[in-house]
Amino acid sequence: MPRVGNVPGASRGRARAAQKGRVAWLATLLKGRPRQRQDLCWQQRRAQAGELWLVIVDASASTRRHQALAQSKGMLAELFDQAYRQRARLALLTASGGAPQWQRHGLKASASLQPWLNALGAGGGTPLLAALGQARRWLQARQKAQPHELQRCLVFTDGRLQRWSAVQPMPCATVLVDMELAPVRLGRARQLAMELQADYQHLEQFRIKD
Repeated sequence: MPRVGNVPGASRGRARAAQKGRVAWLATLLKGRPRQRQDLCWQQRRAQAGELWLVIVDASASTRRHQALAQSKGMLAELFDQAYRQRARLALLTASGGAPQWQRHGLKASASLQPWLNALGAGGGTPLLAALGQARRWLQARQKAQPHELQRCLVFTDGRLQRWSAVQPMPCATVLVDMELAPVRLGRARQLAMELQADYQHLEQFRIKD
C-alpha cells in the first residue's frame, strides 16, 4: 500500500507544489493518501493563452465621405496600442479596390503599424464579402493550428454594399463597427451585423474593452 510522504523518484509532486490553484490529484495520490494539506500537490498555473485580433477594414471609396475612414484610423491606432500592451497578435485585412488584401498575418502588434495606418487610404470598390470569406477560412485553419488561442474579430465598415448574399458568422467573437457618418444613413451595417451574429457598435460610440 502507498504511504504518506516522499516516494523515491516521485519528482512530479514536487514540480507541481504551488500551494494554490487546483489540486493535482494524480500527483497527490501517487505519493499516498493525503492526510494533511501539506500532502497535497497543486497544479501549476498555465501560461495565459495567447490572443489574436483579426481586424477587417472596409477602405472602399464610400468611406471617404464625411471623414469616416479618417475617424476610424484614430480608433484603429488606439486598438493597435492596446493590442501591443496586451501582447496580442494582429491580423489585418483591408477591403478596397478589386480584391481584399492581407496586411498582417498574426504578427505581434508593434509601432511599425503606425506608418501603414497613416498611409491607409480609401478608394475603389467594396470587396467586403470576399474579405469576410477569406477571413473566415483563415480563422478556421488557424484554430486547428492554434487550438488554445483566444480570437476575436473586428469589422470596420459603413455597410454600403449594393447587395449581398447571405453571410456566415465568423468562428469567433465578432464586433462590427459601423463607420457610416452621413446625415442620412442607410443602416446596412446593422443588418450585416445581424447576419454575422456580431455585436453592433457605431463608430461614434465605439469603446475598446479590455
